[in-house]
Amino acid sequence: MKAKILLSLIVVATFVMAACAPAPVATQAPAAPAAPAAAGGKWCSGTKIVFFPGGTAGGGFETVVYNGAVQAAADTGADVQYVWSDWDPAKMTSQFTQAMATKPDGIAIMGHPGDTAFDPLIDQAEGQGIFVTSMNTQLPDAQAKYSAAGFGYAGAILYQAGYALGTEAVKRAGLKAGDKAFLWGLLAQAGRGERTKGVKEALEKAGLTVIYQEIDDATNKSAAAGVPVFTGIFSANPDIKLVVTDHGNLTGTIQTFLQAAGKKPGDVYAAGFDMSGNAVTAIKGGWLQLVIDQQQYLQGYFGVLQLCLAKKYGFSGLQIDTGAGFVDKNNVDQVAGFVTKQIR
Repeated sequence: MKAKILLSLIVVATFVMAACAPAPVATQAPAAPAAPAAAGGKWCSGTKIVFFPGGTAGGGFETVVYNGAVQAAADTGADVQYVWSDWDPAKMTSQFTQAMATKPDGIAIMGHPGDTAFDPLIDQAEGQGIFVTSMNTQLPDAQAKYSAAGFGYAGAILYQAGYALGTEAVKRAGLKAGDKAFLWGLLAQAGRGERTKGVKEALEKAGLTVIYQEIDDATNKSAAAGVPVFTGIFSANPDIKLVVTDHGNLTGTIQTFLQAAGKKPGDVYAAGFDMSGNAVTAIKGGWLQLVIDQQQYLQGYFGVLQLCLAKKYGFSGLQIDTGAGFVDKNNVDQVAGFVTKQIR
């Protein structure tokens, strides 16, 4: 009897404790974060950008820059307007002023005019809430001042690239002190001239006699205009052993220049900057021995991307060194297909 009473008390106690226990809380997996809002399915849609490819529409180098920007616009949805400047620093600054007046969200510029000429205009743009970034030629003062506001740089480090090409060309050509080298560049341009300066100092360090010629405005705009200048230099200095062209479009025209001067493939060691279809042909034909490739497609792509990142997400400026390695007859086939598609 006592056992039955004890068993009954245990059962009752069990029900009481169950009734007094806290009710179980329903649980569920946390919701996935919402995807970033973007009109038309593109995260940078609605962002208006003015983009400077640098030279002339259809030019070998600048077309690759343009193609990179076009791809970035397609990937991000940015609304990009393109402005061509004929590689003229004065035109770049005047066009920048015109671009500001259209009140874009951002402007991607070539830094050829240099800090002294460009920075007052950049100050105005930044004061109006316009994001600015540079490509191809660095603007170190503006970049230091506005890096936190999204001012970046995509391009080669110019002096280093120039010095590297000059040093490598001397070594590969087997030149010695006293040999003559013709350097065709842009020393007079602040900022942009750093690459020519790097080449010149490398050649001089090796003891070469450097014959320097500034690229005039007509040749800067259209390389073929430089044929009389080139032939004149060689007529006065027939013993030149090395030619360095500090301009992508001139490098791509080296075969024309050498033929006009009465030279044959291999008579003169030729080195220069930037790949192009004509440069590939010249390398394979023995007219051009060495090219340093700064992968300018990336300059266009990252120029647009930098402005989108700054405008949409407040990212600071990125420093992208697009300068790569050397291209010669031994590895030209590895990049030739991409050069034909105007990606390299």
